[in-house]
Amino acid sequence: MCNFYSYTFKTLMIRLSELLDLLNKNYLYQYRTRLVGGFNEPFYRTFQKGQQAEIQFSHDYIRSALHELSHWCVAGIERRKLDDFGYWYAADGRNQQQQDEFFKVEIKPQTIEWAFSMVSGVDFEASVDNLQNQVGGAKQFEQNLHKQMLQYLGDSFPKRVKEILLIIASYRGIDVPCQYISLKLSQKI
Repeated sequence: MCNFYSYTFKTLMIRLSELLDLLNKNYLYQYRTRLVGGFNEPFYRTFQKGQQAEIQFSHDYIRSALHELSHWCVAGIERRKLDDFGYWYAADGRNQQQQDEFFKVEIKPQTIEWAFSMVSGVDFEASVDNLQNQVGGAKQFEQNLHKQMLQYLGDSFPKRVKEILLIIASYRGIDVPCQYISLKLSQKI
């Protein structure tokens, strides 16, 4: 449940270098994990022989970093032991059935990414991740993201999500992340 208090915050979005420093040094290290950019494609590489796991994101895109971080938050302990969390991925060009499955599995990660984006000051846009084909369901997917956000705000975000939201929000001077997210959400309607 979110409590409502006043807050002040930095108006500029967090820079990617700040986000990486903040999370890698203050949070992800305890999971033997780090968030790393510069890759052509995102990928999760599990820890191996004393090395940290890597949440690899595309190029230097902060939105990719937040998206891949949200997948890490959704993945449980066993999934985090598998490269790319053991998930299937159908590349661009999915048919409608594949796209519908994509929408189902992306509701929670993209809702979490949206919350991370709001407290980071980063614009969020729901991703259908299928530029090659015309598929239906994008509007319904956006509505489902909104419903999931309301559920998280009413019931609570998962533990790691809450902890990351608090770290980013504190850095940006946001006292109560859920209040801030609720306010931002009400401004979008």
